[in-house]
Amino acid sequence: MIGTLARGLFLALCTLVALPALAAVDIQEVKSEGGITAWLVEEHSIPFVALELRFRGGAALDAPGKRGAINLMTGLIEEGAADMDARAFAEARESLAASFRFDVHDDSMMISAKFLTENRDEAVELLRKALIEPRFDPDAIERVRAQVLSIIKSNASDPGKIASTTFNHLAWGDHPYGTDLNGTPESVAALTRDDLVAAKNRVMARDRLYVGVVGDITAEELGPLLDHLLGALPATGAPMPERATYQLKPGVTVVPWDSPQSIAIFGHEGIKLEDPDYFAAYVLNEAVGGGNFSSRLMDEVREKRGLTYGIGSYLAPMDLGELIVGQFASANGKMAEALDVVRSVWTRVAEEGLTETELADAKTYLTGAYPLRFDGNGTIAGIIVGMQMAGFPIDYAATRNDKIEAVTMEDIKRVAKRLYRPEDLAFVVVGKPEGVESDH
Repeated sequence: MIGTLARGLFLALCTLVALPALAAVDIQEVKSEGGITAWLVEEHSIPFVALELRFRGGAALDAPGKRGAINLMTGLIEEGAADMDARAFAEARESLAASFRFDVHDDSMMISAKFLTENRDEAVELLRKALIEPRFDPDAIERVRAQVLSIIKSNASDPGKIASTTFNHLAWGDHPYGTDLNGTPESVAALTRDDLVAAKNRVMARDRLYVGVVGDITAEELGPLLDHLLGALPATGAPMPERATYQLKPGVTVVPWDSPQSIAIFGHEGIKLEDPDYFAAYVLNEAVGGGNFSSRLMDEVREKRGLTYGIGSYLAPMDLGELIVGQFASANGKMAEALDVVRSVWTRVAEEGLTETELADAKTYLTGAYPLRFDGNGTIAGIIVGMQMAGFPIDYAATRNDKIEAVTMEDIKRVAKRLYRPEDLAFVVVGKPEGVESDH
């Protein structure tokens, strides 16, 4: 049994900078005898391992009429497994000083595990039981179901959540991207244990699995570990959904909400991650709406006019659809002016692109900040599994900044005209904005 001191050591190790320099990230591809592929970064200076698993499809794989099943199932995975109920499973995990985290988004289900080298076999076996033999006990189902229903109820009174839910539904309609992965009160209340078992098999399958591992383990040790941990998963899961059809109409949609300030989400269709212009678009967005105080949106909307405390935008290249999206809050009396300023920024970017200074500053920030992301085993495991899902080559970490530096002013001008389309700009505003009315 591992006591408090070992648990404290484990937590301390999780926060250590395992790989201090980006150049030190040496990624190997490992393929087990059972056919499971993983990317591995060996780091033997500290005695623990970070394991990141991703299953493509995520909550978007909910069966028709079962919205929220995969989310609820994800919340139940460590609520008992094999011969252990929820309490026994938690005690076993604690005794091993292991950490397991389960989460889901519309494009992926994520499992993060961290464990000490000395407890590796026991921790992996415990995780295997959770992945292969979850119990889905009635009391656990009702407890987690109540938690999900509470979240749904809370989100229904959160202006920010209302804005994003409305924007997504207007953009994607009845596609899973257009509905809340938590489900509705009615759909969640109706879910049965059989639905949860089926949901697990829809998403947790080897044909959509990606693995990243960082830490005190060799390639020779990793292969058998993967086969033991994951080999009993179904070979195939549910078919992936069709691509989403973008449906959001330009203009303004106001959702009345009694509040002294309004929240706005704005944007339109974006750019695919595999598009040759993606890196130019990424640099361009950083300069326009990256969220720092030097971005153009922040300068025009906050610094010059004091219309908001903060504003930013981002590219959202999802598996089945893509957006460029921004968000800000403003006093009800200032929202109309703020919307006009956002439109003018969008128009100017489309017509002129960036200044040389803006382009240089965006490159400096993006290339300088990137190595800082590689600040620990768990973080690196997440990065390398994300690289796999994005279809990036195994040397992407070493070459990514070169791609940023290669973006030219000509690239920026071309992509600005293509990506920033003021005529397509749509706003969803939640609040009581003065002088702002819905166009639809």
